[in-house]
Amino acid sequence: MHNIAAIRTNYAKQALTEASVAAHPMDQFSVWLEEAIQADASEATALVLSTVSAAGKPSARVVLLKDVSSDGFIFFTNYNSRKGQDLAENPNAAITFFWPALERQVRVEGKVVKVDPQVSDAYFHSRPKGSQIGAWASPQSQPISSREILEEADKAYIKQFASAAEIPRPAHWGGYQLQPVRMEFWQGRPSRLHDRIVYERQADKWQISRLAP
Repeated sequence: MHNIAAIRTNYAKQALTEASVAAHPMDQFSVWLEEAIQADASEATALVLSTVSAAGKPSARVVLLKDVSSDGFIFFTNYNSRKGQDLAENPNAAITFFWPALERQVRVEGKVVKVDPQVSDAYFHSRPKGSQIGAWASPQSQPISSREILEEADKAYIKQFASAAEIPRPAHWGGYQLQPVRMEFWQGRPSRLHDRIVYERQADKWQISRLAP
């Protein structure tokens, strides 16, 4: 087995300063996301969503960012999944982006709310038909006895919606928006003296400060 404690990368590609960042964190995020996409970073829109249940138990998983605006970050999932149950009990959550190709990380904390049904409908109907069927067939996060259960459910819904002009969106599936109150931008630097610029929401404005690495 490799000696993982000895694995190190000396980051030295770019710098990040208080003077160089945008006044609004979502503007700064949009710049970094576009640069990650342009750099062909692997799964640039993938994020780790961390939630906490009512019992205080944390849980994290990777989901895909599907839209971003000045109000926050939108992703879609099954409302009955573990993440959905956690968010129903405790809407406070965190998301993390990591783009190794650019030696960058973005950490976001905030409150998660469901998006308008019309937004969920529009995205659902933009998905491939197989993914739409999958949203009906999978009881996400629930124990199942075998894969065959999923495959049979998939076949059944394909048959059920065979003549439908449009597959309806399941009521248990839709979008969430994480509305940030704190965002940290991390840029790798040499000798572990990384740049960390944090935005914290204070009433109607964002306060920018630097953190020690």
